[in-house]
Amino acid sequence: MIKKHYEFSFWLRVTHWVRAIAIIILTASGFYIAYPFIAPAHNGGEPVNFLNALFRSWHVIFGFLLISVTIGKFYLFFFDKQSKVERASFKDFINPKVWINQIKYYLLIGKHPHGKGVYNPLQFMAYVGVYGAIILISLTGLILYIHVYHQGMGGMLYDILRPVEAMFGGLAWVRQLHHIAMWIFIIFLPIHIYLAVFNSVYGKSGAMDSIFSGYRWVKKKDK
Repeated sequence: MIKKHYEFSFWLRVTHWVRAIAIIILTASGFYIAYPFIAPAHNGGEPVNFLNALFRSWHVIFGFLLISVTIGKFYLFFFDKQSKVERASFKDFINPKVWINQIKYYLLIGKHPHGKGVYNPLQFMAYVGVYGAIILISLTGLILYIHVYHQGMGGMLYDILRPVEAMFGGLAWVRQLHHIAMWIFIIFLPIHIYLAVFNSVYGKSGAMDSIFSGYRWVKKKDK
């Protein structure tokens, strides 16, 4: 017997999609800031559209949005009752048997293992790496921010983040780390989409549908 199982809460789904949109816009605007590949329109020899400033403003807006939604996601992971299925994934992550069965499944030589949580060990490891990259790109982004905006939030964070800047090796290294963290997302995104589709189609449990509706299909005997 197959029944519908509520897997992802509303706020978990919201943070997922807001985070995804923010990362896409930050990547596109970040590439433009690093290398302006579009020339702004001119009027009488003077630039009037200030395209670089526009891209930078969107980069700052979605950068703070990414930081905010990540803080919210950390809160949900540790304290939200409906997110206990995510926390339970850690038990599978430290279980060698689940690791072996999961790798067999991806190699098409075994069945999908029934885990205690919502993420299999490979997914859990990938998500830990991605959140580590989000923390890195947020810290380096804030350090770059305080060197451009010296009042308000920038002024408040200046003295706090200067020691972190020194720990990273200076402003030049901060820029490099910020760029490297961006490439982690660029590499992760297509792999994440492929494996999500693979699990949904090959596993036939609506795994990908759950990030939209919150529900997936499970066999009653697996419960």
